[in-house]
Amino acid sequence: MIEPRSGPGAGAASTGVALQAALDDVHRAGMPGVFAEVRDGDQVWRGAAGVADLDTGRPAGPELRHRVGSITKTFTAAAVLQQVEQGQIGLDTPIGHYLPRLVPGSRGEAITVRMLLGHTSGLRDYLPSAYPSLRGFPTIGETTPASLDEHRFTRFDPVELIGMGVAAPPVGAPGGAPGVYSNTNYLLLCQLLGHVTGSSAERYITEQVIERAGLRDTVLPTGSEIDGPHSKLYESWFGMIDPPRDYSVFDMSWVGPAASLISTMADLNRFFGLLLAGEIVAPSSLARMQHTGPVISFEGTTIQYGLGLHRVELPGHGTFWGHDGSVWGGGAISLHRADGGRQLSIGINLMRPNGLDEHGRPRHHPLDDALPALYHLAMAGVPAPTAA
Repeated sequence: MIEPRSGPGAGAASTGVALQAALDDVHRAGMPGVFAEVRDGDQVWRGAAGVADLDTGRPAGPELRHRVGSITKTFTAAAVLQQVEQGQIGLDTPIGHYLPRLVPGSRGEAITVRMLLGHTSGLRDYLPSAYPSLRGFPTIGETTPASLDEHRFTRFDPVELIGMGVAAPPVGAPGGAPGVYSNTNYLLLCQLLGHVTGSSAERYITEQVIERAGLRDTVLPTGSEIDGPHSKLYESWFGMIDPPRDYSVFDMSWVGPAASLISTMADLNRFFGLLLAGEIVAPSSLARMQHTGPVISFEGTTIQYGLGLHRVELPGHGTFWGHDGSVWGGGAISLHRADGGRQLSIGINLMRPNGLDEHGRPRHHPLDDALPALYHLAMAGVPAPTAA
C-alpha cells in the first residue's frame, strides 16, 4: 500500500504495484514471508507477501517486528562515534589501552578502535568455537546445525566469546586489507562502550541511539522472545534442516549488541534517514563511517565497508548506504540513497535454503534471483535489466 505525505501520482501507484509483484515473486520462489517499507521522497510504500507462520497461515505484514541481525552494528558504531565526539574514545587508540585484559600484549597495542569498527583487526569470529557443530565453517559441508538446538537457551558470557575469538588463529594482520568480517570486533566495541560510559552497551545504545532517533518498535532484547507482532523464523542450514525449523525463540547473547536488535522496517528507515542527515552523529563522524575499504563477508564476497556501514553502488541510480543482517531463520537488508531520497528496508523469514551439491557448495535456488530483483526494484524504482 502507498501512504503519501502528499497526493500520490500515477508513477507512485505504478511503482507500488511493481513492488508488490516483486514481493509476490519472492514468496513464490520459496520464501514463506517477506515484508518491506520503501520510501521515495514524500511517498511511503509498505507491503508484504506470504505468511508469518507456516502452521497457522497467519499472513506476513509490513508492521512486523523482526530480528535484524548485523544491522545492529550500525547502531553500535554510531554509539561509539558519539563517544569519539565527546573525547572519551580515540579512533586510532589501541584497544589494549582500554581493555588490556581482553586483547593483551602486542595485538592489543596494534589493533585500534577504527580497525574494530571496520573489520580490519584480523580477529577471527568466535562463532565456530562457541558452536562446535559449525567448527568447519566456512566449509559448509563440514558443518551441521546441531549447535543451534543445543544453544537455543544458552546464556553466553560476552567476555568468554571475545576470548574465543582472540585465542583463535588470526585471519589477517591488524590494519591489513582486505578485512574479514567478525562479530568478535563488535563484541569488543560493546565492552569498550561499557568501559567508557560506566553503563552497559545495551543501555547506552538504547538511550543515545534508539530513543534519540524516536524508534518506538526497536529494542535490544534481554530475553529469548520477540515481544509484539512478529514472524516465525525458519532456518534450513543449507537443506540440513528439512523442513526448516522455527528459531524465533532464541537467546541472543551469542551476539549481544553486535547483532541482536529487534526492529521494524519503518524504524530502520527512520534510523538510517536520521543517521545520513547527520542527526545521530555529527557530519564529521558520518564522513568517517562512510570511508570504506574491502572486507570479506561471511558469504565470502568482498564488500565495501566503512565504520558500521556498507556502501552499495547502483549504476545509474547512485550510491546507497546501509547494512544487512541475518540470524537463525531471519534476514533483513536496509539501504538508503546518499541524498536520502530513496530508502528501503526488507525482512525475510527463511535463511539458507540452498541445498549442497556433490562438492559441498550451495546450489542455486530460485530465491537467488528473486531477492536481488526485489532489492534492485526497491532501490532504483525500475526492474533490473535482463541479460541479453
